Amino acid sequence: MMTYIILAAGKGSNLQPLTLSYAKTSYRLDESTTVLQRMVRSIRAFDKDAEIVIVVGYLADAVRRELAEENVRFVMSPFYEVTNSIASLWFARDYLERENVAIIHGDVVFSDEIVQKYLVRPTDHPYVLVDSTRVIPGEYNAVIRNGQVLVMSKKLENSDARYACLTKLDPVSSRLLKQEIDAMINGNMYEQFFEDSLVQMIMFKDFRLYATDIAEETWAEVNGVDDLLAAQEIQRNSQV
Repeated sequence: MMTYIILAAGKGSNLQPLTLSYAKTSYRLDESTTVLQRMVRSIRAFDKDAEIVIVVGYLADAVRRELAEENVRFVMSPFYEVTNSIASLWFARDYLERENVAIIHGDVVFSDEIVQKYLVRPTDHPYVLVDSTRVIPGEYNAVIRNGQVLVMSKKLENSDARYACLTKLDPVSSRLLKQEIDAMINGNMYEQFFEDSLVQMIMFKDFRLYATDIAEETWAEVNGVDDLLAAQEIQRNSQV
């Protein structure tokens, strides 16, 4: 069984004032589907046995109501206003002991093809999805050599691809990640992205993290109005 951890605790300041009343994962792609509902329903469409875990924080009660009929589990990240995604994942760390784990940003919308080809397929090695056509300075980008990630950061001057908001882990790598985020949280590094723990493992523990380029695929991370329009177009073209 695959376990999907969806990180949906954040506020989404780039879309204020829209996010003052709604979590950005609650933006509507059509009259009956929000960003987060689409992710959950897409997973269910292609993986009937999925274990789906939603980490909530900002407007948590509203998000819970939105997904009340979707058969998901919730984990609360109570300090979401002063922490980053590493803390969100830390609160869901017990699920990193599952056999096959996908970690997904809650504000991302994938095409059906990405869900089928990557998201719901088990893996025997750790990898991230990247997009070599969307390198934007200031985004979370990656340097890649021979199919492996050397570093990921928002501060890279030169990079090869943009991180596409999905990390896939096999049983060994998921447990290594759990140990790393435990150590980072115990070291008061709770303002980091959870992906920074993967980078530390690469740099200091000879961890091999692979990259899969989805340059030919369609996806959107909803950080602004244009992203939301792109996400709505994905929904219009979806069969889910």
